Amino acid sequence: MNLARILFFPIVFLCFCSCQKGDIQEEEIQPYAEGSFGYDVDFLAGVDESFIVLADGGSQILLSPRFQGKVFTSTAKGLSGTSYGWMNYDAIGSGTVAAHINAYGGEDRLWLGPEGGPFSIYFPPGSEMVFENWQTPAGIDSEAWDLVESTEKSVVMTKSLELENYSGTTFRAKLDRTVSLVATESMQEDLGISLPGSVSWVGFESVNGVTNTGLSPWEEEKGALCLWVLGMFNPSDNLLVLVPYVDGSEDELGDIATTDYFGEIPDDRIRAADGLLVFRGDGKYRSKLGLSPKRAKSLLGSFDVENNVLTVVTYNKPMEDLPYLNQVWGPQDFPYAGDAINSYNDGPLEDGTQMGPFYELETVSPAAFLSPGGRLEHVHRTYHFEGPAEQMDSLLGEIFGITLDSLKGFF
Repeated sequence: MNLARILFFPIVFLCFCSCQKGDIQEEEIQPYAEGSFGYDVDFLAGVDESFIVLADGGSQILLSPRFQGKVFTSTAKGLSGTSYGWMNYDAIGSGTVAAHINAYGGEDRLWLGPEGGPFSIYFPPGSEMVFENWQTPAGIDSEAWDLVESTEKSVVMTKSLELENYSGTTFRAKLDRTVSLVATESMQEDLGISLPGSVSWVGFESVNGVTNTGLSPWEEEKGALCLWVLGMFNPSDNLLVLVPYVDGSEDELGDIATTDYFGEIPDDRIRAADGLLVFRGDGKYRSKLGLSPKRAKSLLGSFDVENNVLTVVTYNKPMEDLPYLNQVWGPQDFPYAGDAINSYNDGPLEDGTQMGPFYELETVSPAAFLSPGGRLEHVHRTYHFEGPAEQMDSLLGEIFGITLDSLKGFF
């Protein structure tokens, strides 16, 4: 039974009768503090009756079929604990559908690619690839998903949709998405660690599928879809994104990363050495990087030095060499030379406005060349660890091969 919908509405005042004075007095009860998981649950409960909380002790996640099956946020310490995901309260509470994109936030949200190029599903055929013509497909942007099943530990949701790409190819597809809490044994096996008892943590995975429900195969000449999971998180002044990469010559593997999506990333905001790329996630400078499947590993994450919070993302990167759709806007010479992972840091636009601040950790599936009835699956896992500095130092070493002192030296 899911009790979340009736347990977490905010209570600001309690009124009671005084028998001696015969009058009504008010005793203030403090709501959950902003930045806490309870605050975000209370907020979403006020606008969305479909919201669901999955919980295993203090490890809890907040998700919503109405908001495209997003995992909005999570915590390792219950309702009063830190809320790790970024939520756009204005957009969520507006009750309106915005043009171009409805940036509700969420630390695990499913998109489809490609965003740009000859097979883009974000631009009408023949249009110029500029912001005025860009539109996120409604099925992954504003429309509700169907809730198939909900238990104490997992939720299953689906969405059927029809899309036309830039080249005029029509795709009929069904998306499915199962979100589950991750058990301790599974987490330790996935990351190859033994967790200290003094560390609080939460872990969850989304198993995302796309099925070709049309009558024609999805082929290279006409384009394909790919699954794209984006996690939006709260930044801090001293937060660093950590991206391990396959070390080796550029002649064989290409550039370590693409770093010029929004202009080249300044040297004081990025560093790559000995198989680890470090990138600022402070939400103060708009920038993005991407790693090709030849360079990417099945692991990325971040560490918040201020709050001693380690975030880790893993995914089911294929062992074989497969084509990945290129997401870059505009004409492309190589539409199947795209990224396997990305990280985005939000920052002010030229006019001074800003959506966030937030930063993102993203993973992408290979191109889905599917026969009718065929299905492609992409698994994306998110973990947060919070604890004493010495324990975080140990986890950083085990997972990313880096020390806390060396990270502090980045600033």
